[in-house]
Amino acid sequence: MKNVDTIAVLDFGGQYAHLIANRVRRLGVFTEIHSPNAPVSELEGVKGIIYSGGPSSVYAPDAPAYNPAILDIPVPKLGICYGHQLIAQQLGGHVEPGKVKEYGIADLEVEDENCPILKGLPKASPMWMSHGDQVTELPAGYRIVASTKDCKVAAVAFDSELPNRKIFGIQFHPEVTHSRFGMKILDNFIDVCGASRSWNMKSYLPLITQKIKDQVKERKVFLLVSGGVDSTVAFVLLNRVLGSEKVLGLHVDNGMMRLGESQKIMEFLKAEGMNNLKVRDASDHFLAKLQGVTAPETKRGIIGKEFLVVKDEEMAKLHLDPNEWMMAQGTIYPDTIESGGTKNADKIKTHHNRVKEVLDLMEKGLVLEPLADLYKDEVRALGEELGIPHNLVWRHPFPGPGLGVRLLCSDGVLGKDMVALDEVKDSNGNSLVDYLRENKISGYILPIKSVGVQGDGRTYAQPFLITTPNLSWKECEKFATELANRFKAINRVIYQIGTVEASEPKLVAQYATRENFDTLRKFDDICTQFLQENDLYEKIWQMPVVSVPLRVKNLPCIVMRPVNSTEAMTANFAEIDPQALAKLWQRFLNAGAGSLWYDVTHKPPGTIEWE
Repeated sequence: MKNVDTIAVLDFGGQYAHLIANRVRRLGVFTEIHSPNAPVSELEGVKGIIYSGGPSSVYAPDAPAYNPAILDIPVPKLGICYGHQLIAQQLGGHVEPGKVKEYGIADLEVEDENCPILKGLPKASPMWMSHGDQVTELPAGYRIVASTKDCKVAAVAFDSELPNRKIFGIQFHPEVTHSRFGMKILDNFIDVCGASRSWNMKSYLPLITQKIKDQVKERKVFLLVSGGVDSTVAFVLLNRVLGSEKVLGLHVDNGMMRLGESQKIMEFLKAEGMNNLKVRDASDHFLAKLQGVTAPETKRGIIGKEFLVVKDEEMAKLHLDPNEWMMAQGTIYPDTIESGGTKNADKIKTHHNRVKEVLDLMEKGLVLEPLADLYKDEVRALGEELGIPHNLVWRHPFPGPGLGVRLLCSDGVLGKDMVALDEVKDSNGNSLVDYLRENKISGYILPIKSVGVQGDGRTYAQPFLITTPNLSWKECEKFATELANRFKAINRVIYQIGTVEASEPKLVAQYATRENFDTLRKFDDICTQFLQENDLYEKIWQMPVVSVPLRVKNLPCIVMRPVNSTEAMTANFAEIDPQALAKLWQRFLNAGAGSLWYDVTHKPPGTIEWE
């Protein structure tokens, strides 16, 4: 952005690469994402450069392409995880697989309190590790400034007599919420860069206004309004910038909405004076296309494609000339990143607004995404800047495919790649059975899979259900972290709140039918009421409710996934009072549930949604 101090972030494909940019923006400094192979001229004028993490190894033949001349740009640099390893290697150091792979919280022991980026940190600081490789030999001039128990070279500084040759490297991720003093490190780096802190949504609004006008020109805009925060803010923004006569919104009821959702959307937006929104009940259409489909990625692809089919049908009914109209979406950064939308990123899951048909339209310049550079917290800030009512801006995030990604489907046949509890071992050959016995906990490895993210890559593995009663949340967090770190077969851990029978859940056939969605809608609504009645709705950032293809006494098993986050790229499971949960279980029991389970997995290693 012109006339604003900028810090560049080189994207090596890490799931947190754009989260780094978000954190620095939150500290008041504008950031731009660049390819690590960008020409030096593209980075002209930046105040500092951050090298992101990434899923590759710096010594691998397929490591991301990188322009080594960037290191010679005379501004401060900070390498994070992969970025730290790359800079060390480029300067003559050595990187190799670590003897211990760290995924989770580790205590950072500060060895040099005078290091500029460690200024103000306590002697021991909990930081989030997610890596397999380590720097084992330092380049000349490097010094270690912090370590962990399993990583001697956890933070380094490059001593140079040249004033602009300030280089720092850290093996951990300061940008994630799990790193307690991570923001302080980024704040210190901004100080080292000497960047002014003048970035906010007030300054961004004129910029995005002009960008929308330049892209749309004389055309009109047709926006798919899912009813979530993002599409609502996008709809209001486009109305304000272009005027209601140039904007038409379409809300498609795909049969996978929450209870009463479509009616609430109409009421919300009409109350704002926006009558340029149409609603189409296409539930029969979508459910017919999903008949018999069980694979999560296939479901997502169908849902995304059929949104476009319905959109085209509506445009034809209204006799709208496609050459005069652009399609708009409320896409935000995490949608793009998790869909593998950056050159080096691993695909975690396909978002409905990133299916092939949408990408083809984007190639032709026919898609407008006014929020695509923003994260959830920035979208909300923009919404408030636009004057959207508080209850609209702070609704819980709801995915575009709706409950379609919260109803896990199965043909009821055990997959060949599913493992049983007594088959699970860690990398050293230690068994899960022995781990459970040593820690005096009981449970089951469930015969289903969910999506996760570890080491910047996608995982698709089985959840573990802890059935030991009366565990504290701290104990649940400890076991969830250890189980996901030690046993590759597990990427998510859930805790049993209540069950009608203490027996192993049975795998059953479950498909995307109206009846199954109605059942999920019922339990989802019970949870929403529970949060509102207990003054938890705004204290908990989001709480997906998931129906899994498992039964206890032929009754459905439901998972609640309460999380706290700001930008959706990382999250902690939220802690709810056990006494309140006992009352919630009673309501579930009365409504016909077989079991109620509580997801106690942070992100990473478990994504917020299960599919």
